[in-house]
Amino acid sequence: MGAAILWGVVAASPLIIGAALALLRTWPPRWLGIVLGFGAGALMASIAFELWEEGLDLAGPIPLVIGVAAGALAYFIADRILDARAAKSQDHGAGAPLALGALLDGIPEQLVLGIGLASGEPVSIALVVAIVVSNLPESIGSAADLLKGGMTKARVLLLWAGISVICALATVAGFGLASATGDEFRAGASGFAAGALLVMLVDSMVPDAQEKAKQVTGLATVLGFALAAGLSLAS
Repeated sequence: MGAAILWGVVAASPLIIGAALALLRTWPPRWLGIVLGFGAGALMASIAFELWEEGLDLAGPIPLVIGVAAGALAYFIADRILDARAAKSQDHGAGAPLALGALLDGIPEQLVLGIGLASGEPVSIALVVAIVVSNLPESIGSAADLLKGGMTKARVLLLWAGISVICALATVAGFGLASATGDEFRAGASGFAAGALLVMLVDSMVPDAQEKAKQVTGLATVLGFALAAGLSLAS
């Protein structure tokens, strides 16, 4: 259990660290777009080389595909609810879709991490670095957009602190649930995270990066993908 708490905190900490970095300075739109593009590429690699590949290896395509569909629908519906609430309050909700994506990705991803720890699987340092590479830009971009949209620094920090704590607790929950779950559950959880991330990337993160960084976005995305893919393969 101690290892689950430790690695849960390590995996979730980039979310609050990224928010803190966004609060410490004002990021120029171009640099923010580059960061978002880099993070989008890293998340694409995470989907392809960690979530999808691991899900297939664990239980085959059926649990994985069911999880992907559930994750995509969960993000789509939750994002529409956020959009409706933002329209009523005359707030554009800038940054909220990225925060939602981090939550819907982080919970199942860290559940799987906790289950793996309970099963005696070693945690790769390369994998931990890959998580940081993908999560840090996501939280920086979201926090910066939330501040620009009018949210106070205290509320932004509280939001991302809450997401970090929930994700860290998911690792502990996964450790506790390990004996009651099988490979099908782990594959479905990986698929859920992948589905939520894919919709978030297409609907929010990539368009936001493109709007801010223009033509440089593609290069930043490829760099993020290459680095995260290399780290994933090394793990």
